[in-house]
Amino acid sequence: MFTLAEVASLSDIQPTYRILKPWWDVFMDYLAVVMLMVAIFAGTMQLTKDQVVCLPVLQSTVNSKVQPATQYQPTESGQEPKKDQKDSSGRRTNLDFQQYVFINQMCYHLALPWYSKYFPYLVLIHTIILIVSSNFWFKYPKTCSKIEHFVSILGKCFESPWTTKALSETACEDSEENKQRLTGAQSLPKYVSTSSDEGSPSASTPMITKSGFKFSADKPMIEIPSVTILDKKDGEQAKALFEKVRKFRAHVEDSDLIYKLYVGQTVIKTVKFIFILCYTANFVNTISFEHICNPKVEHLIGYTQFECTHNMAYMLKKLLISYISLICVYGFICLYTLFWLFKKKNTFNTLLKRSEKRVREESSFSDIPDVKNDFAFLLHMVDQYDQLYSKRFGVFLSEVSENKLRGISLNHEWTYEKLRQHVSRNAQDKQELHLFMLSGVPDAVFDLTDLDVLKLELIPEAKITAKISQMTNLQELHLYHCPAKVEQTAFSFLRDHLRCLHVKFTDVAEIPAWVYLLKTLRELYLIGNLNSENNKMIGLESLRELRHLKILHVKSNLTKIPPNITDVAPHLTKLVIHNDGTKLVVLNSLKKMTNVAELELQNCELERIPHAIFSLSNLQELDLKSNSIRTIEEIISFQHLKRLTCLKLWHNKIVSIPSSITHIKNLESLYLSNNKLETLPVAVFSLQKLRCLDVSYNSIAVIPVEIGLLQNLQHFHITGNKVDILPKQLFKCVKLRTLSLGQNCITSIPDKVSQLLQLTHLELKGNCLDRLPATLGQCQLLRKSGLIVEDHLFDALPSEVKEVLNQDTSIPFPNGI
Repeated sequence: MFTLAEVASLSDIQPTYRILKPWWDVFMDYLAVVMLMVAIFAGTMQLTKDQVVCLPVLQSTVNSKVQPATQYQPTESGQEPKKDQKDSSGRRTNLDFQQYVFINQMCYHLALPWYSKYFPYLVLIHTIILIVSSNFWFKYPKTCSKIEHFVSILGKCFESPWTTKALSETACEDSEENKQRLTGAQSLPKYVSTSSDEGSPSASTPMITKSGFKFSADKPMIEIPSVTILDKKDGEQAKALFEKVRKFRAHVEDSDLIYKLYVGQTVIKTVKFIFILCYTANFVNTISFEHICNPKVEHLIGYTQFECTHNMAYMLKKLLISYISLICVYGFICLYTLFWLFKKKNTFNTLLKRSEKRVREESSFSDIPDVKNDFAFLLHMVDQYDQLYSKRFGVFLSEVSENKLRGISLNHEWTYEKLRQHVSRNAQDKQELHLFMLSGVPDAVFDLTDLDVLKLELIPEAKITAKISQMTNLQELHLYHCPAKVEQTAFSFLRDHLRCLHVKFTDVAEIPAWVYLLKTLRELYLIGNLNSENNKMIGLESLRELRHLKILHVKSNLTKIPPNITDVAPHLTKLVIHNDGTKLVVLNSLKKMTNVAELELQNCELERIPHAIFSLSNLQELDLKSNSIRTIEEIISFQHLKRLTCLKLWHNKIVSIPSSITHIKNLESLYLSNNKLETLPVAVFSLQKLRCLDVSYNSIAVIPVEIGLLQNLQHFHITGNKVDILPKQLFKCVKLRTLSLGQNCITSIPDKVSQLLQLTHLELKGNCLDRLPATLGQCQLLRKSGLIVEDHLFDALPSEVKEVLNQDTSIPFPNGI
């Protein structure tokens, strides 16, 4: 016999799961408990009081008339024949008590319908099956883990201090926003937004986007006070919850197993209801008080037929009717559930969208994303339980809410003192701050008023506020994979003060649109994908607004120079194109860049010097590094470029230098390193203005004696060749400051090296030297730091020479030419 507590435990559900049970599931649970109590009550009554009482059916009235004086004499062997007593009253059967008990037990099994005997047990089994079906989705291994995780996260989200803070601040912002709309929204400029929440855009508050030149401006004087204070611990907990929700959503949204299992168990309960109702209706009339029994034990009793009464028939029939009523209600609720699930093809999605819309409206977070599959199902079930749960959980689905939390945590972590520690001096002796992979731009950054360079890298939610107007020294800004948004006041400041901008991106659409509106910008560096398919999307037609742009640096994979770049060509003085190995084919637009003084076309797979370059009359420096140039016969055309002073043809495949190079009279620097040169023609040494000659890493074996003609030569690099003898004429170039002779086959250094009184850098490492000349000590400006040679050769020098070379004397020397 079951106790009530033991049976009740079968339908016990963990309290935390109740938030996933809508009203119909709760109602069906109560109905199942009532049916369980009916089964227990009927079973208890049946075990204690269930029995039948039988009496034999005597001979018919007709037989009694034919033989009125005859009474049936039992044939049982232990009975004595009895005499007829005509004057006797009552019903005489001649059966003793044991025979009655025997007949009652036999007739209980033979005459009583099976449903009267097993009804309580069937009700108990059916009810247990229904209870198990109702809660199977909570117990099935592939669903219970997800449900437990969801309930755990939901509880933490509900109780998180950030939830209360976010909803409270949003309510304050909404009220402030309404005031602004009523008072001054119509008087603001076209592209100025009155919204203080960038995550809640409206038709009248456009932000700067990728498709147009619109930007938002938050009024800097309006600050909404914090309703609650969020300490660091609560902030870390909230950030962890955002991450948990994100990962749980990604894990659950990939399938709809929970939803299908819920539908399946509802179908099973419906089928069970129909089955119970069908067979129960057939047996409801079989439960009767009177029954006729034919036990076929005449040889033992003497009677062939008995009439029996079932004392539990009335009670069982009433319980059965009650059970049928309960199961009908249960079935109608199952049908309603199925109707709710299947009334339309997209019923569930429709209901979910209604719930999401209500959550967005009530939580004021309009950016809550659309969810799907099991995650959507769980959220909708929670919304059916209590809308407050879905409203508070929606805080952790909103990117706006997450960005606000990041901003608070960011400002807690990155204080003014910490940022000041990260400020450094760059090569140009400017104060520089580099922020990498932060959730946003800390407010304290804008308090660094003496900062010259600001680098923002991998900060997807960067926002430049009006406080940047305090940074009066800021002239250079780097945005590396950082599509920063700016307020109106901040944009006005950048437009008037910013001089240099570096933008690194993966796709051209990531370039902030406000970049093209910086009218006072002098230098622009674009690093990213600008292939021919995306050129039309670049929006560089707006570069024509950059009237003061002088330097344009493009590091990409161009197949042609975008025609839109020529819109700013009259203003440019320097154009740099670094390709990633993509062949640059179309170069005709270069002809329009008449004011370009410096041109770099690196790693563009050029096979010859482009003819368009010969039209650049103001060109002073040409760099064609890392191409595939084999011949430079076109170099004769450079004679028309009267201002050309620097020619860089390094890292190519050039095998010879044409004699026509002598026509470039004004050439001062010639870079031919990392090519395939085997000789240096005499024509090179006719360039009297040449101050720098770099032919490193070729296959040159001989330095011509004509090198002595280059009286203005200051830097000579021939490292990594096959030179074995140094001509004495080399040391007639008395203005030499840098002499790189490393990695050759030189066996000795002439004593005449002492004539190079201005020598500050001498590279000799990697040769076949036995000793160094003692006359090195006469090179007044040479020091040990500028002498690149093996240690044993330096140690072999006379002590007085080493003392001279070891002198620590700072020597002013310009690194450039």
